[in-house]
Amino acid sequence: MPRPFVALAKEGYVEYYTYLKAKGYTLMESTTNFEKHSSNNPLQKILLDNFYREFFLMLESKNIESVLDAGCGEGITLRKFKDKGIGKKHEGIEYMEEAIEIGKKVNPDISIKKGDIYKLPFKDSTFDVVICTEVLEHLDKPKAALKELTRVSKKYLILSVPNEPWFTFQRIARGKNILKLGAHPEHIQHWTHGAFQEFVKKSGLKILNKKAPFAWTLVLAGK
Repeated sequence: MPRPFVALAKEGYVEYYTYLKAKGYTLMESTTNFEKHSSNNPLQKILLDNFYREFFLMLESKNIESVLDAGCGEGITLRKFKDKGIGKKHEGIEYMEEAIEIGKKVNPDISIKKGDIYKLPFKDSTFDVVICTEVLEHLDKPKAALKELTRVSKKYLILSVPNEPWFTFQRIARGKNILKLGAHPEHIQHWTHGAFQEFVKKSGLKILNKKAPFAWTLVLAGK
């Protein structure tokens, strides 16, 4: 009898993907986010573990009942919230059909709906915390997206983007896109650690905490 997906979640996403393939599930093409989280590259694992350690330290002592992950991908971060027992309501919004399809298979107990980050299907001040990690750098209008994220947040936002130029340097170290000097083909916005903080403050949010887990900028903002 196959083990449940939730049990497999605690063993890592490489096992997830192998399991799905072995059982004959038809998946769309993998996403760059899913590949990143299921990578066997030891450096990649160290970087992600450090990122999530700093991420959840930001929420210590915070009263969180409801969580929205805007641009949730396959639900990987929401999975961590549930496993840690943080929050009772977990919602994910994602634009890419490929990510939604994978997410529904690897995280079937997490709500992932197709949606537009510029027009979120929620009332004002719905969620205690709104997460948006590694999404804004992909957008033509990050300012408009941040305004919408702020609208549906009741208390907090956790935002992360690549910390340039360090993000590109670590891609080179991992042998990514060497011919283009490590540039990520999907990134159209580029912020240094300080520049992103200024971007957030100009939106009217208060920066409550900031960290720079290599190679990202991570900000906890309040309304």
